[in-house]
Amino acid sequence: MSNERINTNKAPKPVGLYPHARKAGNLLFLSGVGPRSAGSDANDSGVPGLELDHNGNFKSFDFEAQVYSVFNNVREILEASGSSWNDLVDVTVFLVNMKRDFHTFNRIYAEYFKDNQPCRTTVEINSLPTPIAIELKCIAVLNNAS
Repeated sequence: MSNERINTNKAPKPVGLYPHARKAGNLLFLSGVGPRSAGSDANDSGVPGLELDHNGNFKSFDFEAQVYSVFNNVREILEASGSSWNDLVDVTVFLVNMKRDFHTFNRIYAEYFKDNQPCRTTVEINSLPTPIAIELKCIAVLNNAS
């Protein structure tokens, strides 16, 4: 049974000691993935759609940019793991503001998941470890598991 850890420089660095993904048999488990830019770490301000002032307060905020970026990061991790977008079977969505962001997220999600429709759970949480508004936790199947 495969038990391989996967990391890629095409996605943001994890904010702790964990891999981007882990293979277990014919399943691929992605760690929580946010919208930070590829290669950025927790101390970077590399969040698309977010500009902070010198005190760390929001100057500008674009939730759509974060959604597109998190989807891109998930895709990069899937591909680095030998999987693909169409192999996703379960997506857990963490939003820091359900009332403000759910409808925007749902609209963009429908564009990306028109054909493949994995199971999905969306929850609101108080905060995330970096100044992001969304994080995804995903499970995919591996068709050629070793």
